[in-house]
Amino acid sequence: MQYSRRQMMAASSLAFSPPLRAEVRLPRKVRLGLLDLEGHVGEVISRLPQVPDIEVVAIAHPDAGVVNRQMRNPRLARAKHYTDWRRMLDQEKLDLVSVCNANGPRAGAILACLDHKLDIIAEKPLALTRSDLDNIRGKLEAGGTKLGTLLPMRFDSSYLGLKKVAGELGEVINISSQKSYKAGVRPEWMRRYSTYGGTIPWIGIHMIDLMRFTSRREMLEAFSYKAHISAPEGIGDMENTTGTIFQLDNGGVATLHMDYCRPESASTHGDDRLRLAGTKGVAEYMAATGVTLIVEGRKAEVIRDLPPSGSVFLDFLEYAYNGKPTALPFEDIYRANLITIAAEEAAVQKRAVKV
Repeated sequence: MQYSRRQMMAASSLAFSPPLRAEVRLPRKVRLGLLDLEGHVGEVISRLPQVPDIEVVAIAHPDAGVVNRQMRNPRLARAKHYTDWRRMLDQEKLDLVSVCNANGPRAGAILACLDHKLDIIAEKPLALTRSDLDNIRGKLEAGGTKLGTLLPMRFDSSYLGLKKVAGELGEVINISSQKSYKAGVRPEWMRRYSTYGGTIPWIGIHMIDLMRFTSRREMLEAFSYKAHISAPEGIGDMENTTGTIFQLDNGGVATLHMDYCRPESASTHGDDRLRLAGTKGVAEYMAATGVTLIVEGRKAEVIRDLPPSGSVFLDFLEYAYNGKPTALPFEDIYRANLITIAAEEAAVQKRAVKV
């Protein structure tokens, strides 16, 4: 099957119906602008029915056909279309912007939103360089606005369950993780390194965040390899195989291997796996087995009582406008981005890189 990331996400934003929880009420009307429609924009659009106090007032995207298809959604039907997101920021009175453009220009768009004193829910990674990432942090701290990042896997029931049982493992000293995806046919911006930025920043950041989140360990140094080997034409310059090893803060080791080799005949688009090994036992997650745990003196077990899944977008709204604690604080967002940048630097420079 031939598909693009844009087609998958556009379709999901219209057709995907996530389990609805109670409405999230905000203290005032929040005017939302959609700055492009790439990546995980469906994480925002699919949750709009649960947030009656959000009004989507503008969509910035160069392709009118794509915007018209999105506007079949009644929550987007009255939005004004801009082909240039800079004009949207200048002309619309916004409170919140969803920044879901290509990876390369994303930091510039985030910085522009911060200059306009707007709250932001952004696709990941926030930036491809340390300087851009630090500029974002500096402006965010100076401006008093809020910034969240679309790392939805942290809110998935399985990874919440893995984090819950990690406390039974003793000291975690080894972590191994995997992301394997179908290649498909990718949009043009993903086929060029200048706008894509690498497979490690694009999908690796998910698992880097999850390794930190579930294990409560920090990553200090990274060494990576990446390659583009006999890759299908539809992915352009994208690396289809990567491997990274991290030194943990207690001297332990974490590894992340990723590929775009999953066959089209596979039943799911991706195959994500995460394993935590500690001094008292091992816990792991994969779709085929669920969350499993084995500790000293007990038989292996499948963890059935998992926490309910959440929503990264609803969590951000509760934090930004209702003053509730967030499950994804900016310090975690910053660290995940910084570690990801270090891992990509290591692959480019062919040496170990300190985080």
